[in-house]
Amino acid sequence: MRNKSITAVEAPHLREVPTNIRPGDVLEVIMKIQEGGKERLQTFEGILIGYKHRGIATSILLRKHSHDEGVERRIFVHSPLVHSIKRLKRGIVRRAKLYYLREREGKAARIKEKFESKSSSV
Repeated sequence: MRNKSITAVEAPHLREVPTNIRPGDVLEVIMKIQEGGKERLQTFEGILIGYKHRGIATSILLRKHSHDEGVERRIFVHSPLVHSIKRLKRGIVRRAKLYYLREREGKAARIKEKFESKSSSV
């Protein structure tokens, strides 16, 4: 149980988090990047391999392959730098943390996709 005063301080900074994301999903996170005096949007698309529920410190761990190298990025969901989080595909997995994907590559690193009916909304 969290302290009431801490919860009161954190409350204005919390944002709407997509509750329908799970490990195994392919997500697209659009983040604000500052370079010099300019600001631009950058996308990071990867498989959700870990999710930590920690109040304002809630974070997701995404993994993707870029130029034959595995890249992981921890993204704090309530950060003001996060512009949007969108689920692209639903994966079928039976674990909460998919750290075993770190040792796999190519076809061995694939996750089965769950196809949903068109009537359900994201």
